[in-house]
Amino acid sequence: MPIATVADFNPLLIKRVLSRYALSLSIIKLNTSIPGSYWGDSEAGLILSTVYVRPDTPIHSLLHEACHYICMDSARRDVLDTNAAGDYHEENAVCYLQILLSDEIISFGQDKMLEDMDRWGYTFRLGSAKKWFEEDATDAKGWLLHYNIIDKNNRISFKLRA
Repeated sequence: MPIATVADFNPLLIKRVLSRYALSLSIIKLNTSIPGSYWGDSEAGLILSTVYVRPDTPIHSLLHEACHYICMDSARRDVLDTNAAGDYHEENAVCYLQILLSDEIISFGQDKMLEDMDRWGYTFRLGSAKKWFEEDATDAKGWLLHYNIIDKNNRISFKLRA
């Protein structure tokens, strides 16, 4: 099964999820450079409160960039342009949150997110995104709890890091 892309989903469903964080979605034409993309190619871009994608952008990339915005402090959000510049702990929290947030996109969900993360090449100590999420991500969960981004039951607060 191929990696899920923006073209596989109704953009209104994606926009609805992002809007809960005051994020906007900008879908640009295929074969054009994505503004704010740190990695280039089809990878999502992030400038201020807008996530930029193309129809071929993987959903995991879109959610990863959105989660960077959610997890960064307001000072970084105010000047955000391409490089989220988070530290190791924030990066792990971003990966954890994107897995949780995947359930908010109808017909996507955690199983597909974890599968796509492995296919794309995310690397985790235990060899898979699923094993990391289920067995080795207590530090990431703790980070998100500390900033009130999730609660102790892994429910998303839909609040930005202060």
